[in-house]
Amino acid sequence: MEQLEQHLPSRARSARPRLSVGLAHGESEILDAQRLRYRVFAGEMGARLTTRTPGVDSDLYDPYCAHLVVRDDDSGEIVGTYRILTPENARRIGYYSENEFDLTRLQHLRPRLVEIGRSCVHPDYRTGATIALLWSGLARFMTDNGYDYLMGCASVSMADGGHGAASLYNRLEKHRGPAEYRVFPRCPLPLAALKQDVPTETPPLIKGYLRAGAWICGEPAWDPDFNTADLPILMPMARVEGRYAKHFIGQQD
Repeated sequence: MEQLEQHLPSRARSARPRLSVGLAHGESEILDAQRLRYRVFAGEMGARLTTRTPGVDSDLYDPYCAHLVVRDDDSGEIVGTYRILTPENARRIGYYSENEFDLTRLQHLRPRLVEIGRSCVHPDYRTGATIALLWSGLARFMTDNGYDYLMGCASVSMADGGHGAASLYNRLEKHRGPAEYRVFPRCPLPLAALKQDVPTETPPLIKGYLRAGAWICGEPAWDPDFNTADLPILMPMARVEGRYAKHFIGQQD
């Protein structure tokens, strides 16, 4: 696939690290992205990861995915990543989201549906600039390859037992998608047994998706391995428009 490259504006480089976004070059960069994933998911979040290589988060989907990475151009370090599963490769391996949700109502979208996942950012680089680069890389990948829908699971911590996640889902009711796009969790978060009025911040990634026009297309699923509540997100690229399109898609220098 064509390499994606997007750099921070030159006026920002004196005050910030020089960052660029693009698809991983070969196995070495993919391995660096997988090490970053392990650091964040296992080290910070305490996820129970099944992996054959110590310190590396990898699974059976990785060989079928493109790996979008943000690099620190000064150090060469990979500091942010997404993995991208195209509809062509999903026909061979299935979507990861199908482990968590019944996607029957999205069946007709599959030829145009890209799945993203395993998103994470190095703790020293969790800024709006890094996230904006990841989003612009995703949007450029979609437009360059002619895909129309972006799907993924947006995770919310279950550290409080799930009350915050249930409250967030309740509060974001206006962002729920049309019934014809609804998906159904295989292991539902028990909403009725949880408080739904706990003050909680919307995670930055979810906030960004919703501002760009994404829908929450079903109730959250509980992922016991990551101890998160996962919200199913569907973003029709046709909804990424108006004043937010430039921010999401980004501009080349």
